[in-house]
Amino acid sequence: MSHLIPKTFPRGGGDIPHHKSATDKKPIVVLPAPEIAVIPLQQHIGAPCEPVVAVGDKVKMGQLLGQSKQFISAPVHSSVSGEVLAIEERRLANGKQALCVVIKNDFRDEPVSGAKHTDVQKLSPNAIREAVKEAGIVGMGGAGFPTHVKLNPPKPVDTILINAAECEPYLTCDHRLMVERAEQMVQGLLAIMKATGAAKGIVGIEANKPDAVEKVQEAMAAYDQLSVAVLQVRYPQGAEKQLIKAILNREVPSGGLPHDVGCVVSNVHTAIAVYEALSAGKSSYERVVTVSGGAVVDPRNLLVRVGTPIEQLFAFCGGFLGEPEVIVCGGPMTGWQIQDLSGPVVKNMSGVLALTKEEAGFDENLPCIRCERCVHACPMGLTPNLLGEYSDKGLYREAEWIHLRDCIECSLCSYVCPAKRALVTWIKKGKAGLAAEKAKEKVS
Repeated sequence: MSHLIPKTFPRGGGDIPHHKSATDKKPIVVLPAPEIAVIPLQQHIGAPCEPVVAVGDKVKMGQLLGQSKQFISAPVHSSVSGEVLAIEERRLANGKQALCVVIKNDFRDEPVSGAKHTDVQKLSPNAIREAVKEAGIVGMGGAGFPTHVKLNPPKPVDTILINAAECEPYLTCDHRLMVERAEQMVQGLLAIMKATGAAKGIVGIEANKPDAVEKVQEAMAAYDQLSVAVLQVRYPQGAEKQLIKAILNREVPSGGLPHDVGCVVSNVHTAIAVYEALSAGKSSYERVVTVSGGAVVDPRNLLVRVGTPIEQLFAFCGGFLGEPEVIVCGGPMTGWQIQDLSGPVVKNMSGVLALTKEEAGFDENLPCIRCERCVHACPMGLTPNLLGEYSDKGLYREAEWIHLRDCIECSLCSYVCPAKRALVTWIKKGKAGLAAEKAKEKVS
């Protein structure tokens, strides 16, 4: 790896504490399945699923529970075998209600039979897309966008990027997957390339993961069309637009998507899920979750069934060292606060973090001192101080004029702000307010 010069994006960004040493050397451990699985019928961006089972039905592990006829959606499957106890609204980890299928686990793990393909490369692009759709695979890095939609880009693409930067503090699930299952990720990447017609595949990995770089390079040694791009350790290196700029030196236009510059970006875990769907007929009903933070007794990387209550993950890791100041889903920079520990794990939940007061830090919203640190740090070249002020005051159109919607919500502006202003919180409010105003205009 010494001959590889780390790549990065040219604008903004910064160094933040990694906090990965608690779990980056710990192998993935299987978490026992829950006694009761609560499986939401929407774990993705797009239309929610309608249930295809009824109360009292016996279901198998991997069986279809819900689906939608809408293109932008993803079916949902059972993570256990057992009996459907209820189909009802349940409270999720974010505090919101959602329709869920509640299943009593019989602990037989009786699997549903799925289509298996011994030679994935003999499949047609459409057959790959259909298999990925039927498996219910979504972006497992956090976004939850249905993968079969990504595999059908409206414009020609020449390159598939696997986002393996994992630049968020604490999270190590993708790192461990590359170390332990690099071959599967590479085979999933090849399948994604075939589905999209892309000629090249590149895996972008930050330089602080040399063991992952080595494993992935070994796994792709036989494929000239594949390569690793070693990335500078710099936040937010794993943001989609920054990743594309760093590796391909292509600028995604304002309001644009990766396919506008000839590429598709996927996640490490998503590529592995694609491989499992094609080679073993496995639907998406489990994922690796990093359980970490200074308030956790024994931080770990766990393979978890969808529908498992979050409190079960923390209990398996020894519980808490005192009372956590805050519990976060995902990473601390872009994640969200967990409101209910009885809420279930879902497909795009990469981490659950129990943070101490020293780790968490909270907005104080002191007066802006016009130091411009947020401006210099912004990887999108925006003025976060003005975006935050306009959004907080309800001046959504003014915020739109200075590119409100181009904000990637990386939270670096809030992190570097000496006045600890809630810039990203306000910007999110501004985006929601702007969308509501435009929706009203369409109605009228």
